[in-house]
Amino acid sequence: MNKEVAQLNPVDIWENFEKMNAVPRGSKKEERIIAFTKKFGEDLGLPTFVDKTGNVIIKKPATPGMEDRKGIIIQSHIDMVHQKNADTDFDFDNDGIQSYIDGDWVKAKGTTLGADNGIGAATMMGILASKDLVHGPIEALFTIDEETGMTGAFGLEGGMLDGHILLNLDTEDEHELCIGCAGGIDTNINYNYEEVTAEGAAFKIDLKGLKGGHSGCEIHLGRGNANKLMNRLLWRTNQKFGLEIAEIDGGSLRNAIPRESFATVVIAEDKVEEFKAYIAEFEATIKQELHATEPNLVIKLDAVELPAKVMEVKAQEALLSAVYAAPCGVIRMSDDLEGLVETSTSLSRVIVKEGNVVVQFLTRSSVDSAKYDVTYQIEGAFAITEGNVEHGGAYPGWTPNANSEILEEMKEIHQELFNKPAIVNAVHAGLECGIIGSHYPNLDMISFGPTIKNPHSPDEMCEINTVRRFWDFIKITLERVAKK
Repeated sequence: MNKEVAQLNPVDIWENFEKMNAVPRGSKKEERIIAFTKKFGEDLGLPTFVDKTGNVIIKKPATPGMEDRKGIIIQSHIDMVHQKNADTDFDFDNDGIQSYIDGDWVKAKGTTLGADNGIGAATMMGILASKDLVHGPIEALFTIDEETGMTGAFGLEGGMLDGHILLNLDTEDEHELCIGCAGGIDTNINYNYEEVTAEGAAFKIDLKGLKGGHSGCEIHLGRGNANKLMNRLLWRTNQKFGLEIAEIDGGSLRNAIPRESFATVVIAEDKVEEFKAYIAEFEATIKQELHATEPNLVIKLDAVELPAKVMEVKAQEALLSAVYAAPCGVIRMSDDLEGLVETSTSLSRVIVKEGNVVVQFLTRSSVDSAKYDVTYQIEGAFAITEGNVEHGGAYPGWTPNANSEILEEMKEIHQELFNKPAIVNAVHAGLECGIIGSHYPNLDMISFGPTIKNPHSPDEMCEINTVRRFWDFIKITLERVAKK
């Protein structure tokens, strides 16, 4: 635990955040953070239980005399995205996140920070532990596995919570009050291919240095997709030199824009020098195209030992054509909210190894029909491979409520605190509110939080002063609702 970070203002949040970050908590590996959270509630003497899915629920009684006020559910997820730089030696299953202060920001050394959504969860712990807050009945819902399928939200049962208002603490821009989000669906392609004997000179291509980021929050920023760029390079190289592919390993997580892709290829001996020259030319071309968004793009080429097998040529050409043709990035902007992405898809993972291909997409949209249309486009592109295409893991969006009482209350509080109006919007990222709302349809919901940049990447950072102001905002909100 970094004591300097733990003592930042407000200590109520930062100390809990650092304690959480000492506990490995990757998605689908939450056993230790579930136990940590459960013990936190029990040590406070508060009613605490873990549901059958693994969500932790801790209930805090109202301030005396306010038992009849509207109950508030505060909610965050306790899992985090595990990503690290290629040159960072780190074991996410056993090591704690190494945070540090860099000017106005808290960052992590070569890995994701876990502020998404650790800051929200730590805030909930601060609320539960505080003896000074004025509030009505509070229920703290710590959900699991938000990042890889929203399993916790899906598994939450009706009848377990009594609150009237849900405060989701998973929005990542100060001054924003989020009242809606996109739904999503995964597309997974998996199939086998024939291998043949390799002939020629072998090389490993490293395409890295991209910013990556959250495929919902940052899909509109024009950043490079490492899988698309690698495929473009391989497709064009194949056209020019007759490439043979032994392996591809691109991207890492379904909901992160891929920052890196690695490929092992074989080139005819008499084409090696032309191939090397073309790689340098391609790198210069992409750097020029993406000069504003990806200044650190690097394509590295190293000679390696000749692999025993490579893809059969027809299977290789089908794969390269399918990936090239498949949609990726922003598909359509919203007609209703200026600047909001309506529909997008991200090619998150490409694996080619030992006779098997795995390709993964995550498609998001606030319009269900558009969401499914994009998945059918992907399916159509991959028909040429004759691979197995499956669509699954669909989750609903969250429709904005124009008559939200908590929205009006928090807009007033924001104006008083910051002397300017809050930004009311919806987000293209997936939030658990839509799923939780399907279990509890009468909840009045809103999402907000401090400023977090570059989530889902090793460049993730949390702005220190916004956490302090966020703490003031949520404390006043709890008190104002209790005094109604």
